Amino acid sequence: MSDAPKPMPEMDIMKMLSDFRMPAMPDMDSLAAAQRRNFEALSAANKVALEGAQAVARRHMEILQQSMTDMTSAMQGVSVESSPQEKAAKQAEMLKATYGRAVSNMQEIAELIQKSNAEALSLLNKRFAEAMDEVKSLVNKSGG
Repeated sequence: MSDAPKPMPEMDIMKMLSDFRMPAMPDMDSLAAAQRRNFEALSAANKVALEGAQAVARRHMEILQQSMTDMTSAMQGVSVESSPQEKAAKQAEMLKATYGRAVSNMQEIAELIQKSNAEALSLLNKRFAEAMDEVKSLVNKSGG
């Protein structure tokens, strides 16, 4: 066996270069407009997410204030009870009511977060679908 290099087949470099086609440049105005719409959609989604976070924070503060008010009045109510059995029953009742409100409040907060996320994601999904249609249109325009 020989380790000698094998001769390369003849190539016509000029023919290869003439056959090579550069992809058509997209319409720069359309590309800039598409990027602007992408930025607008991202800004809108961020705005929705921020408004959702603010709504969650506001509601959380309202819940905290209401809980403090409820706790103060509950403590005053327990101190009025005379016998240890009455105090224990009152505390058990308050604990059950407090737990129920806490679960309800957590569900409300979770729903607020889910709604906000869904709205933001919907905006981004809509823009993504539009962008894909724009890409198809540009490809069809350029004859690809």
